[in-house]
Amino acid sequence: MFRVTRQYRFAASHRLHSAGLSDEENRLLYGKCNNPYGHGHNYVVDVSAQGPLDERSGRVLDIRVLDRLVEQQVVGPFDHRNLNAEVEAFEREVPTSENLATEICRRLKKSWSTAFPGEWPRLEKIRIAETPRNIFEIRTDEIE
Repeated sequence: MFRVTRQYRFAASHRLHSAGLSDEENRLLYGKCNNPYGHGHNYVVDVSAQGPLDERSGRVLDIRVLDRLVEQQVVGPFDHRNLNAEVEAFEREVPTSENLATEICRRLKKSWSTAFPGEWPRLEKIRIAETPRNIFEIRTDEIE
């Protein structure tokens, strides 16, 4: 069994602000990330899949298919966007990197079987680096 990880990049802005909290509570909870004008990140997203080697191709998956899927579901919808204002999922949720990783996972899982019909490969995890020091990881089996 092999794991294949492919890395993607996109830039986006966001403001960490919960509608269920007062302005003061948001300032205390999110600090400088609660700036009313938002702030941006150059996100680095690792998409990992696992599976056995295909006997015919000697590969776990076709990287071109994965690239198309991630472009359609992640990079295209998020790149150079204000996550709060331009991504429907974040109209209801605070666009923390944890929630962003969860949304990326949901989007990829929803379309995975169309891109990769059959039992293998399986989407395994999403890892997102907001900064070189802030890295978040979620296993796909933790998301419905």
